[in-house]
Amino acid sequence: MKKTLIKNAFVVNEGETKKMDVLIEAGKISHLGKAIQADEHTTVIEAAGKHLLPGLIDDQVHFREPGLIHKACIRSESRAAVAGGITSFIEMPNTNPQTTTVEELEQKFAIAAQDALANYSFMFGGTNDNFDEIKKLDTTQVAGLKLFLGSSTGNMLVDNEDVLRKIFSSTDLVISVHCEDEPTIRKNLAAHIEQYGDDIPIEKHPEIRSHEACYLSSSRAIALAKETGARLHVFHLSTAQETNLFDNNLPLAEKKITAEVCTHHLWFTSEDYKEKGTFIKWNPAVKNKEDREALWAALNDDRIDVLATDHAPHTLEEKQNPYTKAPSGGPLVQHALLALLTAVKAGKITLEKMVEKACHNPAILFQIAKRGYLREGYFADLVLVDLNKTVTVKKEDLLYQCGWSPFEGTTFDAAIEKTWVNGNLVYDQGHIIEIDAAKRLTFNR
Repeated sequence: MKKTLIKNAFVVNEGETKKMDVLIEAGKISHLGKAIQADEHTTVIEAAGKHLLPGLIDDQVHFREPGLIHKACIRSESRAAVAGGITSFIEMPNTNPQTTTVEELEQKFAIAAQDALANYSFMFGGTNDNFDEIKKLDTTQVAGLKLFLGSSTGNMLVDNEDVLRKIFSSTDLVISVHCEDEPTIRKNLAAHIEQYGDDIPIEKHPEIRSHEACYLSSSRAIALAKETGARLHVFHLSTAQETNLFDNNLPLAEKKITAEVCTHHLWFTSEDYKEKGTFIKWNPAVKNKEDREALWAALNDDRIDVLATDHAPHTLEEKQNPYTKAPSGGPLVQHALLALLTAVKAGKITLEKMVEKACHNPAILFQIAKRGYLREGYFADLVLVDLNKTVTVKKEDLLYQCGWSPFEGTTFDAAIEKTWVNGNLVYDQGHIIEIDAAKRLTFNR
């Protein structure tokens, strides 16, 4: 039996960093300890001075397949993900066709089974008229529900209050929501079009998709969740005001209402629009420095529970359109961990807390079986990083199908050396190893 022994790594897990060895057998971690001995069937990797983390679980990605494969596909983006230390992903329903029937959901699982390099699951999309499909779901086979309470790519806006109440009252699944108030956005956009036409300055994006739009929608969703007892997860917080809607007085497993923040809202601010333009046009919008600092504070004090990417690629041509025609979103999975490790080096967050938010907590929140931790008997999803190296993002090194990154030219204060998925080495110092290693995520429900 093939084995892998990782020696002398700084293992970051469950709030501690310890120098340890990790033995991998049959796709799982068989032993954690000191001075583990290798036999003739064991590949030994010396990791002295490097840090070994659980593979990241990204609970919000858009890999664009089916129907939008001119932008990206499950194979291309999962290759970029494992190069970025992300070993499991949960993909969103706003594809073409939308993932709003059980049949469409199973078609996506079939594509991922063939093409994914990272472990996979999918959100099922709620709409104004698919409640009967939601009721058909086997809750042990799907990550959760996704509702767009503000319009985004794919136009899956759910704006019928009766439908929302019915969904919130009728499922035990985690309901993940994109919160922006559509009437507020439409009013703001109309006023800016009247002033500028289609070529609205990108700096106006956070005025159009405003603080008010975010807070109105988030606060309404939370009120409805409290009223109905729903299990609510608010995606991609972007404002200081929203962080005060969440509390930190319960362990995550007991929380009914949770929150996520994405790498780009922790990295960029409104001052970056001048240089980056539509390449940092996201929904919700990147906002000001004060918002960014408040998001960091809420992440560290546990009002925000999860770190994710909202990876959402578009082509260069699409992003270079005038404001009203340039889609929101950008590619992030290859570089999110590098950005977070750089933040660790800058003192924004501890390495242990980062691992908690990006690895442990998604597993807890979605009840993912045997992933998100370095534990004996758990799947060997691992990433080895070097905090003593730097990496500069160059276009020729990008693995995204769209061929661009908002981080181009950025130098990060860490490097990703190796990534394992289910005990299989899939990324090694710049090289993707094409191997059928990924598995469908399963859930303890």
